[in-house]
Parts: sequence; C-alpha cells; structure tokens
Amino acid sequence: MKLPCELIVWYILPNIRRELARSLVKDLKLTQRDAAKKLGLTESAVSQYLKSKRGHEMKLDEKINAEIKTSIRDICKAGDDSLVVEKICSICKLIRNNGALCDLHKTHSDLPDSCRVCKEVSK
Repeated sequence: MKLPCELIVWYILPNIRRELARSLVKDLKLTQRDAAKKLGLTESAVSQYLKSKRGHEMKLDEKINAEIKTSIRDICKAGDDSLVVEKICSICKLIRNNGALCDLHKTHSDLPDSCRVCKEVSK
C-alpha cells in the first residue's frame, strides 16, 4: 500500500514542477538555466520536465493550472526563494482539497471507499 505522502512526492510534486517549469520557459521565455535557478532545480531536471520524462503521470485541472500561472507571475516578481516553497505548497494543498490525491490513492492502493486518510492529510 502506498501512503498519501508517497503519492504526493511521486506524482503530485513532479506534476506541479513540470507545469511551473513549462510556464517559466514557454510562457515567460526564460532559459532552462534561469527556470532551474528560480525553482531550485537542476537544468537537467527542468529539461526532463519539459520533455515530459518527469511529471507526466497526472493531468492537472484548469483551476490548478490557473493557480500555477498566477504563482509563476508572483515568483518572477519576487526575488525571494521562499516564495517558491510557499506557492508549491499552496498548489499542492489545492490538489489535495479537490480530491485528486484521494483518487490517486485509490488507484494505487487497495482501499475501501470509506477510506478517510486522504481527507485527513488535506487538513
């Protein structure tokens, strides 16, 4: 059985990072090097996100993607690296609250429909 926190690390966080990297490079025209620096990642990690070698297991909904776009603008305006952490955690919380973590957990574990674990993690 996979724990919800494992699923966040394996699936949700890479998807968030992929979308952040894509927005920085494709929408804001940053280099992969600059995007990596902004996100605290290596250039090779950004390259893998852009090529969908990482973070391609989940499709994020429009509300999450809109939050990512807003977060990118805020991250680029601020020079503070701690804002990246704050924004990623905020996006992750939105994903957990909309039920995506619970759906992911059910597909990777043999859990009954009455499971409350993911809902508890979301609080």
